[in-house]
Amino acid sequence: MADSWANLGIDLHLEPAGSSGLRRGLTDALRDAVRTGRLAPGTRLPSSRTLAADLGIARNTVAEAYADLVAEGWLTARQGSGTRVAERAVPVAGATGAPARRRTPGSPTHSLVPGTPDLAAFPRTEWLRAARRALTRAPNDALGYGDPRGRPELRTAVAEYLARVRGVRADPHSVLITAGFGHALRLLGTVLRGRGARTVAVESYGLFVHHDLLAASDLTTTALPYDELGTDTTGLTGEGAVLLTPAHQFPMGTPLHPDRRAAVVDWARRTGGLILEDDYDGEFRYDRQPVGALQGLDPDHVVYLGTASKSLAPGLRLGWMVVPPALLAELTRAKGHSDTVGVLDQLTLAEFIASGAYDRHVRAARLRYRRRRDQLAAAVADRAPEVTVTGIAAGLHAVLRLPPGTEQAVVQAAHWQGLALHGLSFHRHPRAVAEPLDALVVGYGTPPESAWADALEALCRALP
Repeated sequence: MADSWANLGIDLHLEPAGSSGLRRGLTDALRDAVRTGRLAPGTRLPSSRTLAADLGIARNTVAEAYADLVAEGWLTARQGSGTRVAERAVPVAGATGAPARRRTPGSPTHSLVPGTPDLAAFPRTEWLRAARRALTRAPNDALGYGDPRGRPELRTAVAEYLARVRGVRADPHSVLITAGFGHALRLLGTVLRGRGARTVAVESYGLFVHHDLLAASDLTTTALPYDELGTDTTGLTGEGAVLLTPAHQFPMGTPLHPDRRAAVVDWARRTGGLILEDDYDGEFRYDRQPVGALQGLDPDHVVYLGTASKSLAPGLRLGWMVVPPALLAELTRAKGHSDTVGVLDQLTLAEFIASGAYDRHVRAARLRYRRRRDQLAAAVADRAPEVTVTGIAAGLHAVLRLPPGTEQAVVQAAHWQGLALHGLSFHRHPRAVAEPLDALVVGYGTPPESAWADALEALCRALP
């Protein structure tokens, strides 16, 4: 049966096989009309009541078809503005009459995946100046195999910076330079397994790549419970170590409660266990005083881990560990007999920090990311009032709490809008005991400034 939507001149070919067939036929016909450009982006569709009366079918059939297409990203539905065709690429007839190439539905145009800063904002000019000064001043022996702990210039700069900004108790001797966080975790896994550890406790929500790195060292991970006070550390028993993001839990965004900070330190002292402190984007805070590093409470039982990946760029492959004295020799041996991190980049970062350029860059980035965070929160409040924005006092991402049961549909809708992003379930440990939450983890640091507005608009179109 072919019915015509007279106002728009579109033939809707509907299957007369009951309500499910009508719904499928209507959904396919509308999708095809959008795909081919017969329904232009921004076109307002009739209400479900009007279209149902026009086609002589049940209103619920139309409403369900609209809902399917909203979830896929073909349509958008906003209270007060009705149902419209989503703003998306459609074929445009060329001179030969053939459809032009367009973006494949679901292929990412913008990324809101957390974990990466705005790479277009990397301070190239200042970095180049620091590189020239560092290379000019470098002694000849700096170009040799070097100390496996890393260049003393960078270890000194890092120790001074962390003491001043993060409250870390360190001297250059206890700092090891690594090729990023993953490299550090592999070294720690090797040492922990060599010490007889079998299990490492982790947070219910986190990065699966970290769990994989520990598993590669033949270590099993167990998930700690999570609630409104952060990760619950009171249940730790005989684990060899615990991996935490206490300053700004990834991805939930909450700082670890003081009582639980004290509890995990007491556990480490009592059992000899090791605390691995991932200071995930701890430098970017907006609405509260910075939460000091957990390492400052007990440097003998905490390994502090940080990188330049969020503050500068992950491609630098520069990170650091502040190591308890009892662990220093084992980690140095695990790292190898010579330095494994590029010496020129180490010298450049040392100069970049010592000159004050690093502080200036972080301050400028903090203002830029805070502006994006505020724009994100305002847009979601205006366009999707049923969605709650949380975890935004610090960091480079926000958690958008969704209505129950909607996470997968919203993630799919976002993909159809050309957005790469993760649902909260993507970061949930497979053995987590907490009740699953429906949410998105939105990294607002990733898009370049020129693309941020478009990425935010696409996100809002995908939200319920």
